[in-house]
Amino acid sequence: MTRMWARGATLLMALAAGAVAWTAPASAAMPDKFAFVLWNGSATVPTGTTPSATTVVTGPPGRYRITFPGAAAARGVVHTTAINTVPHWCQANSWGPVGSDEVVYVDCYKAGGTPDFTPFTAFFESSSPPNAAISGHFGYVDAQPTGALVSQFNSAGAVNSVSPMAVGVWAVKMPGLATPGPIDGSLQATAVATTPARCKVLKWSSGASGQLVYVGCFDATGAPVNTRFTLTYQYQTSLYGAKIPPKYFGYLWYAPPLGPVSTNFNSVTGPGTNGLASAGIGLFLLKFPNLAVTPDTVQVTAAGSNSDFCTMNTPWFHFPPDTVVRDVNCFTNAGTPVDTGFLVSVNSQF
Repeated sequence: MTRMWARGATLLMALAAGAVAWTAPASAAMPDKFAFVLWNGSATVPTGTTPSATTVVTGPPGRYRITFPGAAAARGVVHTTAINTVPHWCQANSWGPVGSDEVVYVDCYKAGGTPDFTPFTAFFESSSPPNAAISGHFGYVDAQPTGALVSQFNSAGAVNSVSPMAVGVWAVKMPGLATPGPIDGSLQATAVATTPARCKVLKWSSGASGQLVYVGCFDATGAPVNTRFTLTYQYQTSLYGAKIPPKYFGYLWYAPPLGPVSTNFNSVTGPGTNGLASAGIGLFLLKFPNLAVTPDTVQVTAAGSNSDFCTMNTPWFHFPPDTVVRDVNCFTNAGTPVDTGFLVSVNSQF
């Protein structure tokens, strides 16, 4: 079993580094593929998983191998969120196509950096030109610590860029994704590493020239760290960049307090209609009206200038017609509950 895991991880690291060529279909449209999974600690959950035949296999402590059948695509991005009442986080380890399948490795840790098994949600998405017409804006980067791009996409057809600013800090520019400003849409950020690391959105600005996002990453001690990371931007479109499907999606930024209406969007009920209530220190109950269409996925990313992190303490649930996240839970690096900023994105397959 150990040798099998080692061979699989080596293959995917080679794929991620570009050692194995992969050519996107010439007719590929946005998105080429997307897939997601909800793992409850012992099994996949159908309401949070697509394709339905997706499998999760545990390996060394805290490591999971996810196989998304038929979802193989060029490069793309992975995001993942731990689900636990005890402070944990999850990060991407590596991913790549294996035959017709997309295989993703996810690593999870408890506060302090000890590898540990935990329920989680994860998703994969890959896009390439020609760009499909969408009502909003969408873009992503998969960046090395140097700022070199492993993969990128921009629905306006522009080229994204990543510039290192300091240890553990990068400026990500997504030109052409013009919005009214000063801050619009939503973001998800995930560390990509074989050692403990997590990433968050430090701040961002929006305007006629596009999006400027500052990403910060931290190690298990809470110190800034240089690491590979993924970042996805959405504005009035799904986290997969598709229009129809999926047409059921929503996002919200807790600044704190709530961000501007332009960072709170629901594809059914419109701007400013998703709700948030405090459920205790570091606990937040969120309601997304009319989005209870499954299968769906929820992703959470912390936002702010420190090393605090946010996840979910239980899986989201559906109280038709609404989707309810009970709760987002946030912690200091030491694992103490804390009220801090975060971004939440809810997205259905349909």
